[in-house]
Amino acid sequence: MFSTRRTFNQIALMAAGAGVLLRGTPAIALAGAAVALQPLASQTKRLLEALRSIGEPLSAAEEAALRAAFDSSTEADGVSKIQQILDEHVLLNVQINPEDRVTLTRGRAKAQLVEQGWATFLVKVSNDADDTSGLNINCQQAGPMGRQSNGASIAAHDGSIGAVDPIEARNRWIAINMWDKAPMQETLSGLAIEYRILQIYSRDHGQREATFRAQTSAGSLTEQYPFFYSLLPVLFDCLPSKDVSLRIHDENGMPTVASLLITDALGRVYPAQGKRALPDLWFERRIYRQDGEAIRLPAGAYSVEYGRGPEYLRENAALAIGTAEASSMAITLNRWVKPAEFGYYSGDTHIHAAGCAHYDSPSEGVTPEVMYRQVQGEALDIGDVLTWGPGFYYQRQFFSGHVRQFGSQPMQHADMGPHAAMKNDSALLRYDLEISGFPSSHCGHLVLLRLAEQNYPGAPTLDDWPSWNIPILRWAKAQGAVVGYAHSGFGLVVDTQELPNYLMPRFDGIGANEYIVDVTHGMVDFISTCDTLPHAELNIWYHTLNCGFRTTLAGETDFPCLTDDRVGEGRSYVKLDKRPTGDAGYGNWISGIKAGHSYVGDGRSHLFDFKVHHAGGAPTTNDQLAVAKDASVQVTAQVCARLEPEITEATKRIANSPALEKPQWHLERARIGETRKVTVELVVNGIAVQQTEIDADGSLHSLQFDQKIDKSSWIALRVMPSSHTNPIDVLVDNAPIRASVASAQWCRKAVDVCWAQKSQRIRPNEMDQAKAAYDHARSAYERIIAESKG
Repeated sequence: MFSTRRTFNQIALMAAGAGVLLRGTPAIALAGAAVALQPLASQTKRLLEALRSIGEPLSAAEEAALRAAFDSSTEADGVSKIQQILDEHVLLNVQINPEDRVTLTRGRAKAQLVEQGWATFLVKVSNDADDTSGLNINCQQAGPMGRQSNGASIAAHDGSIGAVDPIEARNRWIAINMWDKAPMQETLSGLAIEYRILQIYSRDHGQREATFRAQTSAGSLTEQYPFFYSLLPVLFDCLPSKDVSLRIHDENGMPTVASLLITDALGRVYPAQGKRALPDLWFERRIYRQDGEAIRLPAGAYSVEYGRGPEYLRENAALAIGTAEASSMAITLNRWVKPAEFGYYSGDTHIHAAGCAHYDSPSEGVTPEVMYRQVQGEALDIGDVLTWGPGFYYQRQFFSGHVRQFGSQPMQHADMGPHAAMKNDSALLRYDLEISGFPSSHCGHLVLLRLAEQNYPGAPTLDDWPSWNIPILRWAKAQGAVVGYAHSGFGLVVDTQELPNYLMPRFDGIGANEYIVDVTHGMVDFISTCDTLPHAELNIWYHTLNCGFRTTLAGETDFPCLTDDRVGEGRSYVKLDKRPTGDAGYGNWISGIKAGHSYVGDGRSHLFDFKVHHAGGAPTTNDQLAVAKDASVQVTAQVCARLEPEITEATKRIANSPALEKPQWHLERARIGETRKVTVELVVNGIAVQQTEIDADGSLHSLQFDQKIDKSSWIALRVMPSSHTNPIDVLVDNAPIRASVASAQWCRKAVDVCWAQKSQRIRPNEMDQAKAAYDHARSAYERIIAESKG
């Protein structure tokens, strides 16, 4: 564990036997002949190279003096001059004595930081132990500003991890980073004198104190025997940074909200993620700002990447901030596609304000104002915030059974400026439920939308809810809710990407598992897509559609659980007569999900006005078309997609990543070779029967397919794995859809596999009802098998 030649027991015996005072703070003097000039000069050259690489070089005069010292006629003089120059930049001196005891003292550098920015210092290490382990500098005030969710419905505010109250969070104002990338070494060299690079970030301005700790030989011994490390308080003067006022307008010149990713030349993100205040989230690289707000930044040069969800171009601009003049930045967003012009409005039916990447403390999750800004900043028309197990008893206060209304109270954020008031715009936010972290979760997580009441009757706590899904679905639908399954692919993955396929999954996950039973009871309106493996999500849906059961697809993200990058990675686009406003507009949008007047996807491809016509005749109405046997139909749609024109390392990583790696729904996976083309497929009863290629340059393509239909079928369009329409039924002689005996047989077997998994965790007093429901499903599929054969 220790690089020194002495063992820990020897050190402890030496200290105890000699009565050594282990809390001393010896002065660190210049080393002379004890340090050889050549290795110190080599280490210093690497140090200078590293400082230049991070944009913090020494002055030209200092570098010239160091070069002269490297060539000094005497070793002692050269060593002394190197130290004299570098010591002026040393914030902390680290003395490691022969017994590996670490002592920390102040160096000569001025303790000055800058608000919302990084400052670079040197750490001088006097190493009398020949220690070649790692050197760790940490700080009590550098801890996290909150404690990440542990999945509990009520947080345990015990202070064990992270800040537990706003005062403690306020005191955690600093971030530190030891720069040990090449050409620097990750560990100590063992040289008697060497210098390391320490970077410090300040969230605040004004005077702030930080207590530093230095230690080597990482491990539990330093915690058990504190004489192996040293504590040193340092009072800093943190200079104020500047407000950069923001003017943000959409493609129509209207004020709006944008997502911003601000980085410096080293790729460091601003504000520092670990030191953010709401509404900025620590786990997101980007932030969201609306027109009239500000961002505080120190003087320097920055790159600002801006956009507003996948329907807008992601663009870059340089931002230079001086030391005197006022700073501002004007951003005009450019949109490549406008679904509303075709009557389509987007929404994410599965986002969270608590749990997963969110904090348990200082509060259990975040407020509706924070989530609304996320929805606005990604150009969603609808955002459904689902309260679930973690933080349930705290978050349920935000449920009202109505669309959320926002006033004009400013957000409490020091950096955003005087105009930081939450504004209502065209986006709608509503709170509903995901049945996750409940006794029935093993059967698959449910999404319950447009609830009027969130408390299950006779269930004062989460533990009192049913242990399987149909009772919950029945209760929700009785109050007019639209219901379905979340992250559907979990438990349904098999070793093929063929669609449809007939391999039997394990049904051992939290996706659309008990769906195979519930759909036969008419209890499911949709299954969710876009956040798990597409082929797993679609395969079970295709099979049930082939049996004549009509459910739809909904697009979701499950932010910040399955992804904490942004909301709206998975979307539903619903066709409406007008923009949804208020409760009525939200209700119409949700009804459109249930009816299937929609398509789903990642927002990078769009399938507008999907219709099926009699050959040469009028299109279908009510998602159903009646035809005679062997009729020909015409399928039409307006389709567009946009791939980035340049293939980069980032796009290659997405396109070539394994199917189970995120993002799983992404247009880059549909790119044909190195072209800017993708394939649009016509799907009949789950099988791609025709296809055509389109240029994915954002232009609109009018597509038409002519298809012969010899039996009652369902038809859809897809760009795999980016977008998928809901189906239109074409009924031959008004017969029900019985498209595939093999699909019906797959479904029948799946009921047994699902029962074997789920029955183990259904309560004994609910077992009879559950068994009857599964038996009903078995009978339904057996009947469909017979009808399909006929």
